[in-house]
Amino acid sequence: MRQTHFALAMLTAAVLSACGGGNGTSPEEQKLATTFSSMVSFGDSLSDVGTYAVGSIKLAGGGKFTINGDNTATSATLTGKNWTELMAKQFGLPAPCAAQTGLDGNAAAGFSAAVLDHPECLSYAQGGARVSNPYGPENKVTGSAFGFLTKPVVEQVTRHLAKAGGKFSGTEVVFVTAGGNDALAQLGQMQAGAKAAGEAAGAAEGARVAAETFVTTLVSLLAQTADNPQTAGQAIGTAVAIESQNPARTTQSIINVAVANAMAQPGATELQDPLVAGSIVAKSQTTAEAAGAAAGLVAGQKAGAAYAAAQAPAMVAAMGVAGAELAGIVKTMIVAKGANYVVVNNLPDLGGSPASKAQDAATQTLIKTMVTTFNTQLKAGVAGEAKVVYVDLWATSHDQILNPAPYGLTNTSTAACTVKSLVCTGKTLITGDVSHFMFADDVLPTPYENTLIAKYVAEQMILKGWL
Repeated sequence: MRQTHFALAMLTAAVLSACGGGNGTSPEEQKLATTFSSMVSFGDSLSDVGTYAVGSIKLAGGGKFTINGDNTATSATLTGKNWTELMAKQFGLPAPCAAQTGLDGNAAAGFSAAVLDHPECLSYAQGGARVSNPYGPENKVTGSAFGFLTKPVVEQVTRHLAKAGGKFSGTEVVFVTAGGNDALAQLGQMQAGAKAAGEAAGAAEGARVAAETFVTTLVSLLAQTADNPQTAGQAIGTAVAIESQNPARTTQSIINVAVANAMAQPGATELQDPLVAGSIVAKSQTTAEAAGAAAGLVAGQKAGAAYAAAQAPAMVAAMGVAGAELAGIVKTMIVAKGANYVVVNNLPDLGGSPASKAQDAATQTLIKTMVTTFNTQLKAGVAGEAKVVYVDLWATSHDQILNPAPYGLTNTSTAACTVKSLVCTGKTLITGDVSHFMFADDVLPTPYENTLIAKYVAEQMILKGWL
């Protein structure tokens, strides 16, 4: 146990050193239990080291899903590196590079670049990638201008096996981190469907209420010009009701009938002035529009919520399937193909991210359930695999959000960037010191949080006896 604590201390110091802080032991000085020949990474934006560092994104200084660029002159923590880069440095390995680069988006906006394979690079992770579905967030089929490639993990592993002769050497360390985009893609689809359902229901109910309100308001206001408003109202209302049953009726025909019957009522002489009748019609229309808008809003919200609730069970089930699929990929395509050192990270606490907290309570609960279901299936799927370390990123990220101080975090609820992390640089940060923020944007981590991820992964590898 003492040796484990010593190793943990060394790795912690090494991570801090890799991030430009502290004076810890360098990677070259560590006495690691295992010397890895290389590092292979599969997954999504959390591990992407530059798939989209092309075109206008590269010109803007972006390309990774964090605060990009070396901003250590401002703060030692703002290195622009993600956790896989920090791990490679700890292992004394070359900095990882993207196995494929390119964009398939809007050429006019600079989001189109030739898709190129880089055989020498072993970081296959791509922003937007899902477990097995090829169409993740920001893929062009979603209508996104970015045109992310989103090659799924199953394809990433297949490409590596083809490059490596169908098997792993057994001396490399393999990192697998995915599933977040499966949740985000489903949430995006659900929210689009809920919006459409809400708009349709809102429009229908708003139109119905507006029509009813217009008639009742028009009849009431016209009746008030007569000597006996109650009797006048009944007469005008009956005439309007009859006209409303006319298949050829129009709003104008209903108005004409209402005004004509109102003028026939004793005392309604003021209606002889067209301006008076016109003002009553205008007021009725204004009142009807307001009532329709209010009713449409309520109906739309109700319909949208109902749609989301109806979709939720299938979304949770799909996340369970994705978790099981990822476990299957690890077992049958990575471990079974010769990999001896495989690190599988589960999903962090997406429910605690700024993006989730901006949602309504029902959606927040759904996100938490989706993540839990994915993680449960992933953990069960790799349980018992001696060559796999299952890293519970959810547990540590959840604790960081609730109890940030011991981790050195100063903010776990606000995005450090004013733009999406892919194009975030030192020039696009909010005012103030963000060096120890948890989130770069509303989902993805800052370089400092990447340091904490690398430290936690290293600790789990040490406990496994691999470091």
